[in-house]
Amino acid sequence: MTQWLHMYREMLKIRLFEEQVNQLYLKARMPGLAHLYSGEEAVAVGVIGALRGDDYITSTHRGHGHCLAKGATPDRMFAELLGKAAGYCRGKGGSMHIADTSTNNLGANGIVAGGAGIATGAALSAKMRGADQVVACFFGDGALGEGVVYEAMNMASLWTLPVVYVCENNLYGEYTACQDALAGDILARPRAFGIYAAEVDGQDVRAVHAAATQLVERSRRREGPTFLLCHTYRYSGHHVGDIDRAYYRPKREEQEWVTQRDPIRILGEWLVGERLASQETLDQAHAAVAAEIEAAAQFALDAPYPDVSEVDQHVYA
Repeated sequence: MTQWLHMYREMLKIRLFEEQVNQLYLKARMPGLAHLYSGEEAVAVGVIGALRGDDYITSTHRGHGHCLAKGATPDRMFAELLGKAAGYCRGKGGSMHIADTSTNNLGANGIVAGGAGIATGAALSAKMRGADQVVACFFGDGALGEGVVYEAMNMASLWTLPVVYVCENNLYGEYTACQDALAGDILARPRAFGIYAAEVDGQDVRAVHAAATQLVERSRRREGPTFLLCHTYRYSGHHVGDIDRAYYRPKREEQEWVTQRDPIRILGEWLVGERLASQETLDQAHAAVAAEIEAAAQFALDAPYPDVSEVDQHVYA
C-alpha cells in the first residue's frame, strides 16, 4: 500500500506542477515555452520507480515529469523555469535543459532523440566501470524518426549495454499523428537489433511499473538493452502556447483520454476499490501536494536572478 500511495502522490506532484507552470506562463511570469507532461505521469513514475537511486536517466524536451520522479524538488524546478539562480542550472537551462547530477538525472534535452546517445554512453560507462547501474532513456514517438536512436540501439545490442529505451507514444509528434509518420510495427524496430521489447498501457502505473521492473532487471543482469513501448497521451498541446488543437487532433479524442484514461484517477479508483486507501486519504494527499507546489512556485518567484557577471560561467565542463 505504501508503494502505491507514494506513486499516487508522485503523479499528483507532476500534474499539479504542470498546472502551475501553465499558470505562470499565462501570467507572463515564465520566459519561453514549456512542454507539459500532464497525462503521461504513469510512465515516468512507473519506470523510475523500478530504478535504484544510483541508476541514470536521460529525458526529453517534455521532461518535467521525469525530473520530478527522479528526485528533483519543485522549488528548484520552478526556479530553473523562471531563470533564477536557485534553479538546477542556475536559470541557464530553462524548461528543456534541466539536469540534476545529484540524482543521476543526466538532463532534459531540447533536441528530439538527443538523449539516446547520452544514455547509451552512460550505459557503456557503467559496463566499463564494472558497476551494475542501469540507464533509462526516455523519448517520444517522434524520436523514432531520428537515426541516432537506431545507431544507439545497434551499439547497445552489440556491446550488451544496460540501457532501457522507453518510448512514450503519446500519438502525436508535435502536430503530426503517429500513424502519419511511422511505418510498420514500432516493436519490430528494436527487435531487429536483437533487443528484448515489450509494450504496456502507459496510463496504468502498476502495469508500467511491473513491465519496467522486468526490463530493468534483465538489463541489470547484463542480458543487454531492452525496450518498453508505453501507450500514453498528452492532455495539453505540444507546448503551452498550443491552445487550439482541433486542426490536428479531435476534441472528442482528447475528452475520452482525459475523462476515461487519466492515470491518477485510474490508480486512485483502484486504491479505494481495493480498500488500500480511503477517498479522504487521497483528498488529503491532494491538499498536501497542492500546498507544496504553491510554496515552491512562490519560492521561485521570490528568488533572485543570477548576476550578469556569470553569463559565461557554468557553460563548459
